[in-house]
Amino acid sequence: MLTDPKLRSQVDALWDKFWTGGLSNPLDAIEQFSYLLFLKRLDDRENAAEKQAKRRGGVGGGAPLRPNIPKEVRWGYWTQMKAEESLHHLKTVVFPKLVELADEKSSFGEYMKGAQCKINKAGLLIEACNLIDQMKIAEQNQDVQGDLYEYMLGHMQFAGRGGQFRTPRHIIRMMVKMIDPKPRERIGDLAGGTAGFLVNAHQHILERATSAGILEYDEEGNPHHLIGDQLAGPERAFMSSPKYLRGFDNDSGMTILRIGSMNLTLHGIESPQFFYRDTLSKSFDDEREYDVILMNPPFKGAVDKSTIHPTLPADTTKSELLFLHLILRALDMGGRAAVIVPDGVLFGSSRAHVEIRKRIIEENRLDGVVSMPSGVFKPYAGVSTAVLFFTRGAQTKEIWFYDMEHDGFSLDDKRTVVSENDIPDVLECWAKRGDKKFMESRKLRVEELRKMLTPMKEERRKIQAEINRLMFESVISPQDLTGFHESPSDLDAVSAQASGSTRATLKPVRSELEDAQARLANLQSQISNPQSELDRLTRQFWVTKEQVKANKYDLSASRYRAVDADVAYHEKPSVTLERLARLESVMLEEIEELGKLVNGE
Repeated sequence: MLTDPKLRSQVDALWDKFWTGGLSNPLDAIEQFSYLLFLKRLDDRENAAEKQAKRRGGVGGGAPLRPNIPKEVRWGYWTQMKAEESLHHLKTVVFPKLVELADEKSSFGEYMKGAQCKINKAGLLIEACNLIDQMKIAEQNQDVQGDLYEYMLGHMQFAGRGGQFRTPRHIIRMMVKMIDPKPRERIGDLAGGTAGFLVNAHQHILERATSAGILEYDEEGNPHHLIGDQLAGPERAFMSSPKYLRGFDNDSGMTILRIGSMNLTLHGIESPQFFYRDTLSKSFDDEREYDVILMNPPFKGAVDKSTIHPTLPADTTKSELLFLHLILRALDMGGRAAVIVPDGVLFGSSRAHVEIRKRIIEENRLDGVVSMPSGVFKPYAGVSTAVLFFTRGAQTKEIWFYDMEHDGFSLDDKRTVVSENDIPDVLECWAKRGDKKFMESRKLRVEELRKMLTPMKEERRKIQAEINRLMFESVISPQDLTGFHESPSDLDAVSAQASGSTRATLKPVRSELEDAQARLANLQSQISNPQSELDRLTRQFWVTKEQVKANKYDLSASRYRAVDADVAYHEKPSVTLERLARLESVMLEEIEELGKLVNGE
């Protein structure tokens, strides 16, 4: 998610430049933008590697992306040329050499062979390069290429239809931290998009293997200087092998595959394995090939039944269900998966829905379910989703749930940063879910909060009843009629007995109503914080396998969570009926008075 307004405006300006400069096909504009962004980040990364080598006296704790990138390819070299010369150099020198920057067996080398510079105006190239320089991409510390690509797709207005929206970066980081991939594990994404899961898995491993004295964190908690200096030789060797990170996507236009390959290359993967493949089809035979699978599979529409691999179920064509079966096939025994699914997978009642939930729970171990708010994928989609965490071949006894309500961003189309964020609590609860002391302390705190809130909520109910009565009296009685604390049935007697002098000395109903409303507001402010804390503490809970099985393997968090919700105040039916009768009586009196006026009495 691209949240920086300045960066957004710069992307908007660049988009306009491409459009007015002759790149009328949106995909062409995105592709050319990706190439330029890649060349810029390549240069930034090489500069950083050179500085790091100097700091270490020439000894690298982590190999640079691609040592000694030719001078003529460097952004800082050809962007300083005159406009026409720069464009000619880009077309005839830089693009042909892009393929040489990666192993021939890598996806980067394969998909960059067809890369072409479609910018034909020298002025447009210089303007575009200047705008990219102003973005200060090296300072962003995020998967900017993917974020910018996502934002560019928003201009095309078919991101939702094309299914090309990306998983928000903070959700990917949450999933990666929870699955905790290790240096010698085989990691895969079978519907890779822009390779965000693979990139973040790699960064997570490097972060865990970088000395504390080298690591730095920014205000958002993102790590810098991920050199992995603590990695052992065999670990480094494995992380350079084709088995380490593998991703696939069925983007036949190759744009996504190029972007994903560039993304991996820029994050230190010298030989990225990110290839074109329909992983649900008969051509994909991977079985027990992965120790970790992280993914957000597409869940729009149905798959062509004739193309589905024979090992996958024949009774459904829903991609979200087929991918879950595929993941179980592709994982090795003991392998772990974190996968985003639409809420329908959690509670769907069809045979295919129930069967996949049953298979995950009965034949494997469902470790956890994180239910996410429906606005996570806005503005591209408003669908409610959840993350399933499971381990192949293990045994399910209890299932850990977290009912997330806030992800740190507003849940509307704008997705602006907000203070409410459950993700830190999700991560802490997940990490300590086996810690009995931690779980017991939360349980005790829940009991304390409930004990504290019970009398406050009872007092609130009394004040609400008082306000309800006073509001009725303010309507049914004269404006200066006294307030009183007898039952509403005593109102007639009080009205008959009240003299002018008595009314003058007693408190008016309207004033009493205002006092009650002020007391309610004050009490509500006292309830707010402990209630919010209680809500947060009860978002995590455990459910036994037997409970889930008894509910047809339903995995909806709302089915099992004990919610301490505020109950809306409702007046007793007997009081409501009495007030209706009194209102009717007043209306009849008013009608009688009007009748007298009409008849001149």
